[in-house]
Amino acid sequence: MVKYDYLLDDIDIKRWYDNLAAASAITADVYLRGLGRFCELNNTYPKKILAEAETKAFRDNFTDFVRKLENQGKAGSYITRYKKVLTSWLAYNGIQVKLKVNIKGVGDTPTLVNERVPTKEELAKALRKSNSRGRVSMALMAYSGLRPESLGDYHGNDGIRLGDLKEAKITSESIEFEKVPSMLVIRSNLSKGKFQYFTFVPEETITYVKEHLEERIRAGEKLSPEMSLLQFDFRGKNTNPFLRTALVTRDIREAFRSAGFKWRPYVLRAYCDTAFDIAESKGLISHPWRMFFMGHKGDIEARYSCNKARLPPEVVEQMRENYAKASKLMETKTAESDKEDVRKALMEQLLLVAGFKREEVEKMVLEEMSDDQIQNIIRQKLLGAMSANGSRQKVTSINEVKDYINRGFDYIAALPNDEAIVKMPF
Repeated sequence: MVKYDYLLDDIDIKRWYDNLAAASAITADVYLRGLGRFCELNNTYPKKILAEAETKAFRDNFTDFVRKLENQGKAGSYITRYKKVLTSWLAYNGIQVKLKVNIKGVGDTPTLVNERVPTKEELAKALRKSNSRGRVSMALMAYSGLRPESLGDYHGNDGIRLGDLKEAKITSESIEFEKVPSMLVIRSNLSKGKFQYFTFVPEETITYVKEHLEERIRAGEKLSPEMSLLQFDFRGKNTNPFLRTALVTRDIREAFRSAGFKWRPYVLRAYCDTAFDIAESKGLISHPWRMFFMGHKGDIEARYSCNKARLPPEVVEQMRENYAKASKLMETKTAESDKEDVRKALMEQLLLVAGFKREEVEKMVLEEMSDDQIQNIIRQKLLGAMSANGSRQKVTSINEVKDYINRGFDYIAALPNDEAIVKMPF
């Protein structure tokens, strides 16, 4: 429920609200809050607005209201929302009043002025800081151009389902992708433009999807095409069948903050769009196709060539091929990062063998530790284990003394028969 939900007790306001919600639940809530806030700030109520809307006094009062907000330093984009809300409320009630008030900086968005598109390295860092569910959301926005509302709708009643991954083979305990990049269909009720379209998911996204689903399988879930790709709580405590938009963006925002960035989640769509821009400039993808992948209706060519219910297989494969080329400009997983994954796995095994518990290893940020640092903590762990066993001194071959000294031991004395005594430094 929203702050001003008491307004819905009025049947006329409820009809207006429901009419807005039929197109967008988010818009309905935003406009209801806007109407309630306007009435609160101006000591009025919705029905009084209708009664006074065509008077000069109302227009003058609204002009004064706009100037007051401007003097308070409010952004033009914030102030103009009140104008849109009032126009909507009046128009729904058959009152065609044009509020001819000029608002300064209508197109200004102060919170976005200093926001820029992440680099690959920055996105990779944020992905590492996310949980498995958040990584799926981030990858689908950054590499496939999805909106948060497509991943999970406003009320948590629908979202991307496993069955929307049309080229995935799904069993109760596994998911395998027959083609890479793989097709993802965004159904019309999840599309801002209210039309069904498709995009593709690259290999990196597929990796994150598998990792997330493997967690859910270990927790006892059985996979099916109808289930949500992003479950609210896959440990049996979910209150919604799908993840709400607010929780989708929360996962992403938490990953950004943990990585030290203050971006909005929507910056990931800008990241994708920017990569498509570069790909189009290089001739890797056509303009109608990149617009289609981003969920835009596009120009007339796109409308007649891409938005048909069925496309010839050869066209789909050409789109897949072009998307694959463009995705190389987006994905953070490169040959170099694959090498880093191998190194991380090796370091994890060495730490486990040295005696560290898995929980301790998982808390270490191995990607940011040098080989020398890792070797040192392994050495200290082993030396500590030896100390706990009471083995402070050791007799070894004189030829091995140098090796022991390099490992942190102290040289004590030489013995007959080419042997020597070494000791731990504590």
